[in-house]
Amino acid sequence: MPEAAVRLPDPAVEARLARLDEVLAGLESAPGPAAREALESVRLLTEVYGEALARVVDVADERLGELLAADELLGHLLVLHSVHPEPVERRAARAVEKLRPAVRERGGDLEWAGIEGQVARVRVSSGGGGCGSGCGGGSADVTEVVRAAVLAAAPELTAVEPVAEERRAAPAFVPLDSIRRRPAAQEAR
Repeated sequence: MPEAAVRLPDPAVEARLARLDEVLAGLESAPGPAAREALESVRLLTEVYGEALARVVDVADERLGELLAADELLGHLLVLHSVHPEPVERRAARAVEKLRPAVRERGGDLEWAGIEGQVARVRVSSGGGGCGSGCGGGSADVTEVVRAAVLAAAPELTAVEPVAEERRAAPAFVPLDSIRRRPAAQEAR
């Protein structure tokens, strides 16, 4: 019976990706045909692996597709190769919904407002007491956390912009006694 494959923990994957970025940056700035051929090799290998991943997604049932997409590394690869089974808007909206309870705990709220072009729009509200003290550092901090989460879930997007809170007029106050009492002129009729 074959042994189970050893999987890299996420920090090891992140370290390898960072090193890959360094190596590719070095190759891009290196002169000569060897550097160009090395970069072309990486590009061709990426295309072939992308095609293989696309074929896996094509034969996967809905549940397997969801499992593949839920893994952070696989999800990014699915996006990179334009084969992610879930639409960008749904992934981004889900990222906002995951953050919503934590923001509400701090007195604010989040609401998904949609996508315009390649820009996600999120309504960040401060709640009654203002997010300056209630959100653990201010609405700018909340907006940055939301931006990072949305772009991690949907890296095809170019930006995340907060939508201003809608200012609603306070309802007019009508004392309950004035509704219950009828003017004397009406009672006489």
